[in-house]
Amino acid sequence: MCQVSGRCLKKFFERPLLYSGLRQMSSSQVGKVEDEMRRKLSEVFKPIHLEIVNESSMHNVPKGSESHFSVSIVSEMFNNQPLIKRHQSVHQVLKEELEGPIHALSIKAQTREQYENNPSSCGPNKSPPCRGGFGL
Repeated sequence: MCQVSGRCLKKFFERPLLYSGLRQMSSSQVGKVEDEMRRKLSEVFKPIHLEIVNESSMHNVPKGSESHFSVSIVSEMFNNQPLIKRHQSVHQVLKEELEGPIHALSIKAQTREQYENNPSSCGPNKSPPCRGGFGL
């Protein structure tokens, strides 16, 4: 695990569904789509930080849905890659899920240096509130 400021680590460990070497579970059940996302991203990117948040409950979808996710991933594989290439590589790894159950995916992809130099960058992007869905 990388060394970051105590403030970032405190924020990091207070968040649900974290992965950084060892997996921490939230009190809610992790679904199979999220598990598969975590497996694929971990296998390909060997992240130093991986956080996946199922934001489906914030949207107009049935209870227990796995359709809206936010991902924060830090990997040395992102070194010397522009942001668009990082996002494209995450999309490629999750291609099957994006063609199926995942409707929305927010990605924060950082290098180790970016992660360590900006403690306030911990965690995924904050998604905007749902505006009703179904084309409303």
